[in-house]
Formats: sequence, structure tokens, C-alpha cells
Amino acid sequence: MKTKSILFSLLFAATAFAFLTNCSGNKKEDLAESHEGHDGKEHASGSAVAAGAAEPQFQVDGKFQEQLASVFTSYVALKDALVTSDAAKAKTEAADAKDALAKVDMKLLSGAAHNDWMSYLSPIETSLKEIGSSTDLEAQRKSFSTLSDNLYKSIKAFGLGGKQAFYEFCPMAFNNEGGYWLSDQEQIRNPYFGDKMLTCGEVKEKLK
Repeated sequence: MKTKSILFSLLFAATAFAFLTNCSGNKKEDLAESHEGHDGKEHASGSAVAAGAAEPQFQVDGKFQEQLASVFTSYVALKDALVTSDAAKAKTEAADAKDALAKVDMKLLSGAAHNDWMSYLSPIETSLKEIGSSTDLEAQRKSFSTLSDNLYKSIKAFGLGGKQAFYEFCPMAFNNEGGYWLSDQEQIRNPYFGDKMLTCGEVKEKLK
């Protein structure tokens, strides 16, 4: 019995160590080192944080940036609802984000910038609709991941008019496939696990 107890203790310690190491991102670093952006290029994870926020790809009307910043603000409220694992509040915040999105004037864009926005707009709308029509927290989080990806691409392309955003990553989300999200603060608050692993993740990039 004593031998079995010792073996169980060793197994538990090894499992806990692997869990913590994976959460820190070290074991997933090769997979999370870069993330494909809207232009098909790989975006470095570490250097962007050290160098500060990069300039957006397009120079656009400041009104458009303000409108996109409003969408981002609503997105952050949705993210916070998922952090607290509150599916009902996530539905409400998704509706608010959808309203903010409807106020974004695509006529303020032209040419390639307009084409890029149109390619992001549809999946953003779909993700918000899915979150707003579901009471399944895990389904909401899956749609939130797609929402995050396309909003990230939008902010990279057009900017937020000086408002800062942080692009963050958890290596353990979605069965260790990893998941990204955006935040208005550098402090990690994980929307994919909530209080189960509240601080699991790291900042990959600063945006503005």
C-alpha cells in the first residue's frame, strides 16, 4: 500500500508539472511562435511586444477607427463575460457588440481597405450571431475564437486611433490546439477557461 501511495504521489506531481509547463506556453512555443495575419504573412509573437505597437496597414479616416474602437470596447465586455463563465451575459454583450458593428460605416473605406474590411465583416457578424443565439458556454467560446481572429485582423489593418489592444494566447485552449483573444489590458484573464485557469496565457502582440 505504501509503495502504491508513493507511486501515486509521483504520478500526481509529474502531471501537475506538465500542466503548469504547458500553461506557461513553453511546450507550445513552436506552435504559438507566430500567427498568420490577414495578409497571409506570419506575425512574430515576441518581437512585436518588445518593440511596441505596430502601425496599422492602412491609413483610414479617423471616424472609422473610432467606430472600430467601439466594436472593440463591446468585444472586451463580451470577453469579460466569458472570463466569468456567464453564458447569459455573453449573449447580452454579443448583442451590444452587434449593435456597435452595425454603426461602422464601410463607406469611409475604399479600394483594398474596403475589400479587406468586407472579408472580415461577414465572419465577425456570424460569430456574434452564434454567441448571441447560444446558451452553451463552450460553443460560445469556440465562436469567440473565430470572432477574435477576424477582429484582430481588422485592428491590424485599420487601427484603433491610438486606443491600445493586447493580442493574447493560451496554449491549452481547445484541447491544446491553442486559442487567441484580444484585451484592453496586459494582465491575462483567460476567456477560454475562466477561473479554472484564469491567468493561463501570455501577451503576443500590442496593437493600436
